[in-house]
Amino acid sequence: MTTRRTRPAPRPPEGTPPPAELARQARAVLADAVRIALWAADGASAGTAPLAAGALERAAAALELPPAQVRTGWDRARLAGLIELHGDTARPGWRLRAWDRDDSAVLRGWVALFDAWSLVHASPDGIEATAVAEAVEAVPQVLSLLQLSAGPVAVPALLDLLGQRVAELHDERCEVTSGPPEQSAPTDGSPTELNALLLDWALEGLASVGALTLGTGQATLTPLGNWAVWVKLEQICVAAQSPAGNIEQSAADMLLGCARLTPGPARAEYRAWLAARTVGSAVTELLAVARGEDALLRGLAFEALRVVGAPAEPVVRSVVTEAPLRPYALLWLAEYEGCDPDDAQDVLSREEATWLWVDTAAAVADHGETGLLVRHLDSAVQGTVPALLDEVRAVGHPRTVQVLVALAAAHPDPALAKAVRRAAFQVHTGGE
Repeated sequence: MTTRRTRPAPRPPEGTPPPAELARQARAVLADAVRIALWAADGASAGTAPLAAGALERAAAALELPPAQVRTGWDRARLAGLIELHGDTARPGWRLRAWDRDDSAVLRGWVALFDAWSLVHASPDGIEATAVAEAVEAVPQVLSLLQLSAGPVAVPALLDLLGQRVAELHDERCEVTSGPPEQSAPTDGSPTELNALLLDWALEGLASVGALTLGTGQATLTPLGNWAVWVKLEQICVAAQSPAGNIEQSAADMLLGCARLTPGPARAEYRAWLAARTVGSAVTELLAVARGEDALLRGLAFEALRVVGAPAEPVVRSVVTEAPLRPYALLWLAEYEGCDPDDAQDVLSREEATWLWVDTAAAVADHGETGLLVRHLDSAVQGTVPALLDEVRAVGHPRTVQVLVALAAAHPDPALAKAVRRAAFQVHTGGE
């Protein structure tokens, strides 16, 4: 038997300001966003994003800011979790309430904005989405070079690295091109010119959120940017040294690898996996898994999305209309908006809660123990088994028959098992 030594707590690079100073810098970057969030949360109806014209004009007048600056601040406030939309009404997010007293909340809010830099800074016109996505995916390598250099880096060196990473992405996708992609740039320039345009856009976007400063032909990470990149690199190193080590896996394999971990270690794995990817690509991959047939992965995908936080909110809100994902999305949004997890179930209708019960039972039947499936009966919102069976039959979940058959086989009460088998047969045949 061997004893694994605990890895000592990592220390930031020498010269990194203390958390209080980093939080002060983050507050300065988000000053306009905080002012706009306070205005919008103070009983003013801000409308839906982007700000409705009337609300934009009122905010600009009240805050004495240009409308464009108000709109930018509004977007940043939402991405940093300073403000939440409930219908057409803006409410303060938990980070706004903690803004003046909790440095960690401030830093998390800024990191959420840093992760979403490509949403804050519009991409150049005329470039196809694939090329933009590749550039965003290559930016972490650019940031790593800036962080390791601990000082200014010439733009040509960054351009070489970006080009190499984009070429690797093409190779990984088995894409061999003899020239520039069609419709990739507003002009008929070379791939190098396209990469240069995208690098300028990325550097400007990162500078706009306070992650770096731009000089003549060079870029330098700010203390905030240097700290954030170090944190993400450290998360990757921790994951690589951990027993789970799921960082290089697909979302589905990573989630399966975390299935038997307790919540704390599982969240650490999610964070490390997310740190190695752009927010947009990670959220897209997790939702693709959630749309699959494995109910266990569906639930775990939304657990991982809870770690993503604010940048995932618009996408999670957009899937509320998808029946298989709706209960999970509603619970995610309720908890994101500050609802106690124990009370979050109240946001679900009876039908949605029943659907979720069947989906969870399917996950248990596929991956759990029979005793756990029997105990799952106690979590149903219905007070009796006959009522549960009636509503389960009506809800139309595609796994209903398999769940009921598994439950009947597992339950020790012969009479109850018989009733469950009968319900399974009726669902299967469409009878009454």
